[in-house]
Amino acid sequence: MSQENKRYEQGMATRRKVLGADYVDARVATTTPFSAPFQTLITEAAWGHVWSRDNWTRRERSMVTIALLAALGHYEEMVMHIKATKNTGATEDDIREALLHVAIYAGVPHANHAMKLASEALTSLKEA
Repeated sequence: MSQENKRYEQGMATRRKVLGADYVDARVATTTPFSAPFQTLITEAAWGHVWSRDNWTRRERSMVTIALLAALGHYEEMVMHIKATKNTGATEDDIREALLHVAIYAGVPHANHAMKLASEALTSLKEA
C-alpha cells in the first residue's frame, strides 16, 4: 500500500472516530467526480496527517479547532466540531474557555455569534 493510501485510510479512520460514521458516510455518499479530489485532500491532510498525530489528544485538537473556526467566522464547521465533542472528549467547559479566548484574541463579535451557536449545538447534544 502506498504512503498516500495509508494516509487516506488513517484519515478516514480518524475522521469516523471524531465526526461519527453516519456523518462521514453521508458526506462520502454525496461525493461527485468534481468534489472527489477535495474529499481526498481533506481526508489525507486534515484527518490523516494533522488529526491523526499523537502529539495532542483529540480533546486538545477539538478545542483548538473550535476556537480557530470561530475566530475565522466558519460557524457551520464550528458547530460540526462542537457536535463531534461527544467523540473527542472536549467538555462544555472546554468549549466555553476556547470561545472566551476567541473573544480576547479574535474579537467579541466572532465570539458572541459563536457562543450563541455553541449554546444551540450543546442543547441539541443534550436532547439527543
